[in-house]
Amino acid sequence: MEQKVKSIVHKPPFFYGWVIVLLGAWAVFLSGPGQTYSVSIFIDVYVEEFGWSRSLISTLYSSATLASGLLMIFMGRLIDRVGQRWMSVFAGTMLAVACLFNSFVLGPFMLLLGFFLIRLFGQGLMELIPNTLIPQWFVKKRGRAFAFMEVGGFLSSAALPLINVWLINYFGWSGAWQIWAFILLVSFVPLAWFFIRNRPETYGLTPDGVIAEALSNKGENVTRKQQIIDTPERSWTLHEALQSKVLWGVLFCIAVPAMANTGMTFHIVSILGESGLTRGESAFVLSLMALIAFPISFFAGFLLERIPLYKLFALTFVLEGIGVLVLIMAESYSMALLFGVLRGFAGGIGTLCIALIIPQYFGRTHLGSIKGVGMTSTVIASSLGPLPFGVAFDWFGGYKEILMVVLVFFLLATIVAWLNRQP
Repeated sequence: MEQKVKSIVHKPPFFYGWVIVLLGAWAVFLSGPGQTYSVSIFIDVYVEEFGWSRSLISTLYSSATLASGLLMIFMGRLIDRVGQRWMSVFAGTMLAVACLFNSFVLGPFMLLLGFFLIRLFGQGLMELIPNTLIPQWFVKKRGRAFAFMEVGGFLSSAALPLINVWLINYFGWSGAWQIWAFILLVSFVPLAWFFIRNRPETYGLTPDGVIAEALSNKGENVTRKQQIIDTPERSWTLHEALQSKVLWGVLFCIAVPAMANTGMTFHIVSILGESGLTRGESAFVLSLMALIAFPISFFAGFLLERIPLYKLFALTFVLEGIGVLVLIMAESYSMALLFGVLRGFAGGIGTLCIALIIPQYFGRTHLGSIKGVGMTSTVIASSLGPLPFGVAFDWFGGYKEILMVVLVFFLLATIVAWLNRQP
């Protein structure tokens, strides 16, 4: 099978990297069961079913997310060592197991473990793998490749809240989790095994589809040819990156939206409920964010190939801050929709900036390890988001105070993103 695929990829009618992009998009889509925009639809159901407080559920979710985040550095190193193909099969299988486990939750400890598993293999590994795989196949066209890959994420965040509402209504919360387990095992794991390949160099290609044999036709020797294939851009080691202030600035700018948006999304039904919105209307606002982000991401993907990344990254946080102001003042469905539109614009640009910034700043040779640090920052920060919102609601009876704190973080991130240039 491996030799057959090599022959297909070696002389393809099109660059095989686009198959990798398609599989990456599907992986990001199916990371959805472990994402906050999906889990948030289950929160009110758990409150009604078990009588648990929002603070308890938020604490369990934050603790599970934090624990999963601490393992992402190890997962990143494992990707560098084992490769994305094997890790994709492992991640898809384990996320299916995690969904099945969540369908049998009976108490807080089981919910904690269930949250841990879906966060580790859903939000964590199912996102980390394609984000380390796409940069292996693309350099010059990396922006547009990520734009197409992120279609899966935008479609997931648009579809899953509404799908989960429907699944819970017709099959119950337990049945909803079981259906996601089945979908993962049938539609992702086999595709990952048969079609994902780790690096274009294995097939005589360089990133972006340059055929290595063409170099020999120009009189290049084997050593020079291999050098061109293996080092299209400077690559930092993890140790070198950790000594750079630029990486710590990147980690801060990655962490802020993870923390703030996870907190807002986790409690979005309750936050918008203060403005009189129903669960279905709140789910539509979540979907609207993705529907807006979808076309914006295509534009941003091509734009990022021409405009310095730091400028668009800073713009992202400006839009996020304006969105928070609208949410604070929201008293109607129309204001909630405006918040969704602003978040959609910010998400369309910001998602690509976050995906691109580490490979663009630090290269691709040790990308799994450095991306693992970035994912750890993301997951740990997202673990810190839901609990303050739950505590704020229990203490103040609302969310305006915590939203003002979020606004301050977005202002700080704007400054850091603007000053944090490529090394």
